[in-house]
Amino acid sequence: MASGGGEASAVGGGKVACAAWIRRRDEKAAAARVFAAYGRAGAAGSPPAIEVLGFDSQECALSPEPLARAVLGEGGAGDAPRGIAVHPAGDELVCATAKGCRLFKLIFEEFTVRIIPRDAPPLESVGPQKCLAFSTDGAKFAIGGEDGHLRIFHWPSMNVLLDEPKAHKSFRDIDISLDSEFLVSTSTDGSARIWKIDEGAPLVNLTRSSDEKIECCRFSRDGMKPFLFCTVAKGSKVVTVVWDISDWKRIGYKRLLGKPISTLSVSLDGKYLALGSHDGDFCAVDVKKMEVSHWSKKAHLGSPVTSIEFCPTERVVISTSNQWGAELTKLNVPADWKEWQVWLVLLALFLASAILFYMFYERSDSFWNFPMGRHQPSKPWNLLKESPPVPEDQTPW
Repeated sequence: MASGGGEASAVGGGKVACAAWIRRRDEKAAAARVFAAYGRAGAAGSPPAIEVLGFDSQECALSPEPLARAVLGEGGAGDAPRGIAVHPAGDELVCATAKGCRLFKLIFEEFTVRIIPRDAPPLESVGPQKCLAFSTDGAKFAIGGEDGHLRIFHWPSMNVLLDEPKAHKSFRDIDISLDSEFLVSTSTDGSARIWKIDEGAPLVNLTRSSDEKIECCRFSRDGMKPFLFCTVAKGSKVVTVVWDISDWKRIGYKRLLGKPISTLSVSLDGKYLALGSHDGDFCAVDVKKMEVSHWSKKAHLGSPVTSIEFCPTERVVISTSNQWGAELTKLNVPADWKEWQVWLVLLALFLASAILFYMFYERSDSFWNFPMGRHQPSKPWNLLKESPPVPEDQTPW
């Protein structure tokens, strides 16, 4: 496990309060460029700020110094970052504070990065927000507040798609489905609700017993299995429950981490879930098998894991906690096939098939070597113990 800069640095200062990955698609580059966004709380002589750091996939490490930095305020408690949401295109990010949300434009050049504040009046005075989420296509943005107010905007026009002041008592978690059709939200009172985004209205409340609390929620991301994953607490026991989003009925559950869950995340390709606990542990779960593939014990040593973000290109996660800041962890899971490896296997299969076909052609007396045209031998009627056919009488009428 590699440290991700949780401690104060000479340039930044203050612990990392929230973190997110940034993926930049460059038409000139063969692969996407990956960065990390850190929201640092203020420290003595250093106001709270947003930082962008480079990521080295070979070393599984972030750059020791930020590539760019933008100050959030004068250092008061209202300016401290609480959460970050990065647009899928990698060119904008939203940072939540106690006052509201701040929008920043990210400009990536060959050797430099710039963070430019942007005006976003619909977001700036909404108060403290518990949850922020962009849709996968980047066309929708949702925020859920401590006051239970749900807002969904069309991006980047900021047109309001849904504005519900009493969506919940107070928000616990939200997520948007892969097709951007649904939003799921959970409340601190244990309830959960599905919203139809385009209609701007609630669709259904997820069923639960009186002693159950639905806490964290994430939609599946592989594009093949339209599921919803939620952590459900019943007393001291916590299970991960799977809902079918075609009828919103439970189809199964499994106890994975075995302790109270503080956060839930899903990888960009949908193959893994990550569950963080209240005592600082987290695990990665293979979605196909619903089995734990990686376990990091005491990653945050007794402090609740507040967020886990999967790297978009590598099996690496950034996890955060209020006490220890950010940690960068390489997951101990099977390596994914690279594109060139897939093409190499296909080429090998093609060559093997060609060789087998050639051997079969050369050594076989089958149809492929059967004489054709006038070289065909006469039919061995004697072997069949039959008389040859008598030719038809060709005499005209």
